[in-house]
Amino acid sequence: MAKSDFPKPFDGAISKFLDEGAPDAVRSAIEGAKKSAILNPTYPYDKRIDKDDYAQTMHALQIELVKFQSWVKASGSRVAIVFEGRDAAGKGGTIKRFRENLNPRNARVVALSKPSDVERTQWYFQRYIQHLPAAGEIVFFDRSWYNRGVVEKVFGWVDDDARGRFFSQVPEFEKMLANDGIHVIKIWLNVGRAEQLRRFLKRESDPLKQWKLSGIDVKGLSLWDEYTQAITENFDRTHHENAPWTIVRSDDKGRARIAAIRTVLHKFNYDLKDLDVACAPDEDICGGPEMMANG
Repeated sequence: MAKSDFPKPFDGAISKFLDEGAPDAVRSAIEGAKKSAILNPTYPYDKRIDKDDYAQTMHALQIELVKFQSWVKASGSRVAIVFEGRDAAGKGGTIKRFRENLNPRNARVVALSKPSDVERTQWYFQRYIQHLPAAGEIVFFDRSWYNRGVVEKVFGWVDDDARGRFFSQVPEFEKMLANDGIHVIKIWLNVGRAEQLRRFLKRESDPLKQWKLSGIDVKGLSLWDEYTQAITENFDRTHHENAPWTIVRSDDKGRARIAAIRTVLHKFNYDLKDLDVACAPDEDICGGPEMMANG
């Protein structure tokens, strides 16, 4: 059966949005891009990273990650890496490149579904605490407690009082983690609107990737500005010295993955570290919340 023979999820709602709801500039960008990634006009590069350069750099970085994991285990360190971002920004693919050659016993992913009836009655952070790293572990949070800061706000699932409590508590919560010796690294992947929609369309037409789509993705297509407002407020209230945000522009997935891995490796002095490989990330696409102003 050819890909075109598979029914599109949600009755082809993403294709319908392209035809009927997408801004003209977004529609024009997608029509002109064909199958290529769409780099935002403000993106600092005019083409994607060379495939050979990407493969060579990623191979070297994954060797560094193996060294890093060995150090984490030997030292008993605890590392929690939080991945957040707009839908289709590349969180899953980036986490995959982090873990590809790591020992899964000490490097695990936490991707929680919606809270149960019992969890909804608990302290908001309670269900995340049990998933924090033990000694010698690296934990990758594929979305996290920051659902309350952004997604729940956009879809009206949280009232202003509960969200206000979240914002007042999260800096103290993360400060407690840091004071207890847990390294908390927060990475936000940010993708342009046209490239996000192109990725959604690709998932919609590929039966092997349709599972990645959800009703939230479909409903969120028309809520770009609401997301932007919630994201901006989230950064204003949760970017602090104990757990600052690192924003990575992810229109080019290859560059984004490299920048995210370097963001983590650059923070630690692990054994046999290659400083030329585990160097600071590309500051043209990676930085603090000010990067959001670039698109």
